[in-house]
Amino acid sequence: MTTIRRFCCDDLLRFSSVNLDHLTETFNMSFYMTYLARWPDYFHVAEAPGNRVMGYIMGKVEGQGESWHGHVTAVTVAPEFRRQQLAKKLMNLLEDISDKIDKAYFVDLFVRASNTPAIKMYEKLDYVIYRRVLRYYSGEEDGLDMRKALSRDVDRKSIIPLKRPVTPDELEYD
Repeated sequence: MTTIRRFCCDDLLRFSSVNLDHLTETFNMSFYMTYLARWPDYFHVAEAPGNRVMGYIMGKVEGQGESWHGHVTAVTVAPEFRRQQLAKKLMNLLEDISDKIDKAYFVDLFVRASNTPAIKMYEKLDYVIYRRVLRYYSGEEDGLDMRKALSRDVDRKSIIPLKRPVTPDELEYD
Protein backbone atom coordinates (compact mmCIF):
# COMPACT_ATOMS: atom_id res chain seq x y z
CA MET A 1 0.00 0.00 0.00
CA THR A 2 1.26 3.46 -0.89
CA THR A 3 1.31 6.20 1.73
CA ILE A 4 1.49 9.85 0.70
CA ARG A 5 2.51 12.23 3.46
CA ARG A 6 4.29 15.51 4.00
CA PHE A 7 8.00 15.47 3.28
CA CYS A 8 10.21 15.84 6.38
CA CYS A 9 13.91 16.55 6.98
CA ASP A 10 14.75 12.86 7.40
CA ASP A 11 13.49 12.21 3.86
CA LEU A 12 16.36 14.28 2.48
CA LEU A 13 18.67 11.44 3.47
CA ARG A 14 16.47 8.77 1.88
CA PHE A 15 15.33 10.03 -1.49
CA SER A 16 18.54 10.19 -3.54
CA SER A 17 17.76 6.93 -5.38
CA VAL A 18 14.63 8.55 -6.82
CA ASN A 19 16.76 11.41 -8.18
CA LEU A 20 19.03 9.14 -10.23
CA ASP A 21 16.82 9.59 -13.29
CA HIS A 22 18.73 11.77 -15.79
CA LEU A 23 15.61 13.89 -16.39
CA THR A 24 15.17 14.73 -12.70
CA GLU A 25 16.79 17.94 -11.53
CA THR A 26 18.78 17.48 -8.34
CA PHE A 27 19.25 20.53 -6.15
CA ASN A 28 21.52 21.31 -3.22
CA MET A 29 20.38 20.57 0.32
CA SER A 30 19.64 24.21 1.19
CA PHE A 31 17.28 24.46 -1.79
CA TYR A 32 15.20 21.54 -0.50
CA MET A 33 15.30 22.92 3.04
CA THR A 34 14.01 26.30 1.84
CA TYR A 35 11.01 24.64 0.20
CA LEU A 36 10.40 22.51 3.26
CA ALA A 37 10.42 25.58 5.51
CA ARG A 38 8.50 28.00 3.27
CA TRP A 39 5.97 25.74 1.50
CA PRO A 40 5.53 22.56 3.58
CA ASP A 41 2.01 22.00 2.17
CA TYR A 42 3.56 21.68 -1.30
CA PHE A 43 6.20 19.06 -0.46
CA HIS A 44 5.05 15.42 -0.26
CA VAL A 45 6.60 11.99 -0.46
CA ALA A 46 5.08 8.68 -1.52
CA GLU A 47 6.27 5.63 0.41
CA ALA A 48 5.99 1.91 -0.19
CA PRO A 49 5.74 -0.58 2.69
CA GLY A 50 8.99 -0.60 4.65
CA ASN A 51 9.28 3.20 4.26
CA ARG A 52 10.87 2.95 0.81
CA VAL A 53 10.63 6.26 -1.09
CA MET A 54 8.67 5.78 -4.30
CA GLY A 55 8.56 9.41 -5.42
CA TYR A 56 7.94 12.95 -4.33
CA ILE A 57 6.56 16.31 -5.38
CA MET A 58 7.98 19.68 -4.40
CA GLY A 59 6.33 22.99 -5.19
CA LYS A 60 5.33 26.40 -4.00
CA VAL A 61 2.75 29.13 -4.40
CA GLU A 62 3.81 32.46 -5.89
CA GLY A 63 2.81 35.48 -7.97
CA GLN A 64 0.44 38.39 -7.55
CA GLY A 65 -3.05 39.18 -8.78
CA GLU A 66 -4.13 36.93 -11.65
CA SER A 67 -0.59 35.51 -11.71
CA TRP A 68 -1.09 33.96 -8.25
CA HIS A 69 -0.36 30.28 -8.89
CA GLY A 70 0.90 26.96 -7.65
CA HIS A 71 4.20 25.85 -9.13
CA VAL A 72 5.52 22.30 -9.48
CA THR A 73 9.27 22.58 -8.93
CA ALA A 74 9.86 18.83 -9.13
CA VAL A 75 7.82 15.67 -9.39
CA THR A 76 9.54 12.35 -9.83
CA VAL A 77 8.82 8.67 -9.34
CA ALA A 78 11.43 5.93 -9.11
CA PRO A 79 11.50 3.79 -12.28
CA GLU A 80 10.28 0.66 -10.53
CA PHE A 81 7.13 2.49 -9.33
CA ARG A 82 6.14 4.16 -12.61
CA ARG A 83 2.96 3.31 -14.53
CA GLN A 84 0.97 3.17 -11.27
CA GLN A 85 -0.54 6.67 -11.49
CA LEU A 86 1.63 7.84 -8.61
CA ALA A 87 2.74 11.05 -10.36
CA LYS A 88 -0.92 11.77 -11.12
CA LYS A 89 -1.83 11.38 -7.43
CA LEU A 90 1.00 13.68 -6.37
CA MET A 91 0.04 16.26 -9.02
CA ASN A 92 -3.62 16.13 -7.96
CA LEU A 93 -2.59 16.76 -4.37
CA LEU A 94 -0.59 19.87 -5.29
CA GLU A 95 -3.39 21.09 -7.56
CA ASP A 96 -5.99 20.66 -4.81
CA ILE A 97 -3.87 22.62 -2.32
CA SER A 98 -3.30 25.38 -4.90
CA ASP A 99 -7.01 25.51 -5.78
CA LYS A 100 -8.83 24.99 -2.50
CA ILE A 101 -6.44 26.34 0.12
CA ASP A 102 -4.40 29.02 -1.64
CA LYS A 103 -7.07 30.00 -4.20
CA ALA A 104 -4.56 30.11 -7.06
CA TYR A 105 -5.57 30.82 -10.65
CA PHE A 106 -3.45 28.06 -12.18
CA VAL A 107 -0.64 25.57 -11.62
CA ASP A 108 2.47 25.69 -13.79
CA LEU A 109 5.60 23.63 -14.30
CA PHE A 110 8.62 23.50 -16.56
CA VAL A 111 9.59 20.38 -18.49
CA ARG A 112 12.41 19.63 -20.91
CA ALA A 113 11.17 19.96 -24.50
CA SER A 114 12.73 16.54 -25.20
CA ASN A 115 10.89 14.78 -22.36
CA THR A 116 8.02 13.45 -24.46
CA PRO A 117 6.71 10.92 -21.88
CA ALA A 118 6.37 13.65 -19.23
CA ILE A 119 4.76 16.09 -21.68
CA LYS A 120 2.19 13.45 -22.66
CA MET A 121 1.48 12.69 -19.01
CA TYR A 122 0.94 16.38 -18.21
CA GLU A 123 -1.34 16.76 -21.22
CA LYS A 124 -3.45 13.84 -19.92
CA LEU A 125 -3.71 15.80 -16.67
CA ASP A 126 -5.12 18.78 -18.68
CA TYR A 127 -1.94 20.86 -18.82
CA VAL A 128 -1.31 22.91 -21.95
CA ILE A 129 1.91 24.32 -23.33
CA TYR A 130 1.74 27.98 -22.42
CA ARG A 131 5.14 28.97 -23.83
CA ARG A 132 8.57 27.73 -24.88
CA VAL A 133 11.51 29.01 -22.84
CA LEU A 134 14.65 29.06 -24.97
CA ARG A 135 17.75 27.44 -23.40
CA TYR A 136 16.01 27.09 -20.02
CA TYR A 137 17.92 24.01 -18.91
CA SER A 138 21.60 24.81 -18.29
CA GLY A 139 21.54 27.29 -21.15
CA GLU A 140 21.28 24.40 -23.60
CA GLU A 141 17.88 22.75 -23.85
CA ASP A 142 14.56 24.52 -24.26
CA GLY A 143 11.93 24.15 -21.58
CA LEU A 144 8.17 24.16 -21.94
CA ASP A 145 6.11 26.14 -19.46
CA MET A 146 2.94 24.08 -19.04
CA ARG A 147 -0.15 25.29 -17.21
CA LYS A 148 -3.46 24.06 -15.92
CA ALA A 149 -6.25 26.49 -15.09
CA LEU A 150 -7.90 26.15 -11.68
CA SER A 151 -11.44 27.01 -10.60
CA ARG A 152 -10.63 30.64 -9.81
CA ASP A 153 -9.66 31.25 -13.46
CA VAL A 154 -13.23 31.05 -14.76
CA ASP A 155 -12.33 32.47 -18.19
CA ARG A 156 -9.17 30.29 -18.41
CA LYS A 157 -7.06 33.33 -19.33
CA SER A 158 -3.99 31.87 -17.62
CA ILE A 159 -3.63 29.11 -20.19
CA ILE A 160 -3.92 31.12 -23.42
CA PRO A 161 -0.60 30.23 -25.12
CA LEU A 162 1.91 32.94 -25.92
CA LYS A 163 2.63 33.31 -29.62
CA ARG A 164 6.40 33.58 -29.30
CA PRO A 165 9.10 31.85 -27.27
CA VAL A 166 10.73 33.69 -24.37
CA THR A 167 14.19 33.63 -22.84
CA PRO A 168 14.90 32.80 -19.18
CA ASP A 169 15.58 36.46 -18.36
CA GLU A 170 12.01 37.30 -19.41
CA LEU A 171 10.52 34.98 -16.78
CA GLU A 172 9.08 36.48 -13.60
CA TYR A 173 10.22 34.88 -10.35
CA ASP A 174 8.87 35.60 -6.89
